[in-house]
Amino acid sequence: MACMNTDEKSGKTSESMYAYTPGLKIKRYTEVVKVRKLPLKGKVLVNLGDVLSYDDTVAKTTVLGDPVFVKCSQILDVEPEELMRYVVVDEKDFVKKDDVLAKYEALFGLLKKQVCSPIDGVVESISGLTGQIIVRGDPKPVEINAYIPGKIVDVMPEEGAVVETSATFIQGIFGIGGEKHGKLKVLVESPEEVLTEEAISDEEKGCVIIGGSEVTPAALKHAMDVGVTGVVVGGVEHSCLVEFLGREIGVGITGEEDIPMSLIITEGFGRMTMSRKTFNLLKQFEGHTACINGSTQIRAGVMRPEIIIPRQEESESSSEVEISAGIMPGTQVRIIAEPYFGAIGKVTILPVDLQEIETESAVRVLDVELEDGEIIQVPRANVEIIEE
Repeated sequence: MACMNTDEKSGKTSESMYAYTPGLKIKRYTEVVKVRKLPLKGKVLVNLGDVLSYDDTVAKTTVLGDPVFVKCSQILDVEPEELMRYVVVDEKDFVKKDDVLAKYEALFGLLKKQVCSPIDGVVESISGLTGQIIVRGDPKPVEINAYIPGKIVDVMPEEGAVVETSATFIQGIFGIGGEKHGKLKVLVESPEEVLTEEAISDEEKGCVIIGGSEVTPAALKHAMDVGVTGVVVGGVEHSCLVEFLGREIGVGITGEEDIPMSLIITEGFGRMTMSRKTFNLLKQFEGHTACINGSTQIRAGVMRPEIIIPRQEESESSSEVEISAGIMPGTQVRIIAEPYFGAIGKVTILPVDLQEIETESAVRVLDVELEDGEIIQVPRANVEIIEE
C-alpha cells in the first residue's frame, strides 16, 4: 500500500513520499483492547461496564476429557468380534481407575485375564470391530480471566467479553510462554548489558525482569527457579532457548510451552542491543505491574509477543496517535535483513527512482540514519515501522 506523489524536480509520479510497512508497535500511551473468548460455549460472568482486575474470571466452561483407547481383545488374546462376550461394563458407565472393563476365564477358572481402566472416566464406546474400549477422562473446567485490568466494553453471550484499558504498549520480535503479569524490575544499567545469573536474586520472585542485549542460559534457569514471571531482553541465542526448553522451538506458533514464566525478545536472535526507546520506557515504568504474553505466530495471522503496562492517565498528546500513513522522512524503523538485522534508525531520504542492489534487482530503497549516526541505504522491503 503506498501513496502516489509527484516529485517537484523530476515531475515523476511515484511512491516517493511514503510507503506503508507494518511493524512493531512501541506506544507510550494507547488504548488496548483484548477479546477474551472461550474455546466453546459456556457461561459469561461479567456485565457491560464492569471494571476488572488481572485475574478476574470473565467466562467459564467445561471441555471433554481426553480419550484413552484400551486394546481389550489384544490383552485378553481373543478375536475383536468376541470382545462383547467378556465386557463387564456398558457404554456411558462411569468407571474409576483400575475398575475391570472386561475379563476372561478358562479351564474352570485356572486361567484368568482381565482388562482394567487406566483412568477415571466414562465408557464412551465398546467396539466388536476393533476390539477396543474407549474411556474418556472426566470433563475439564476451563476459565478465561481478564488478562489486563480494565472495563468490559462488549459482551458476547455464552462466549466471552471484550476488555479495554489505557496502557503503554510494546511489541517484541519473538517470545515463548503464555500470559503472565508482575511488577517491572530493571536489572541492568544500559540496553547493551547482558543479563546474567548474578543479577537475579530472590527479590525478583513474581516480577517481570528487564535485561539489555542478551540473557544467558544460566540466568534463564535461575530466573525460573527464583519464581520470576517474565524476562524481557533485546536478544537471545537460539542454542540458549533450546537448552532452556530442552527441545527445539516450533517454527509456527509459540506460547503453549509448559514453563512457569514467559520470555520476550525485543530485537532478534543473538546478542542484540535493546532499542533505547524500549529500554527507556520500561525503565520509566519500573515498579508498575505489566501484563506480558510471549505467544508468537509467524505464519498467517501474525501474532507478536507483547508487554502491556496499564495506566489511568488521559491521552498525553496527539503526537502519540498510531502511525497510519506509512514510512516518511523521520519515521523510526527497524531493519529486518542482514547485514544490519535488528538495527534501529530514522528514515532520512526516500529516493524516487528504482535502485540496483547487489542481486542486480531494481528495487525501491531508503536511507536510514542508525542510532550511532551511520547512514545506510536498504531496500524498503527490508524495514518495518516501529510505531510510536
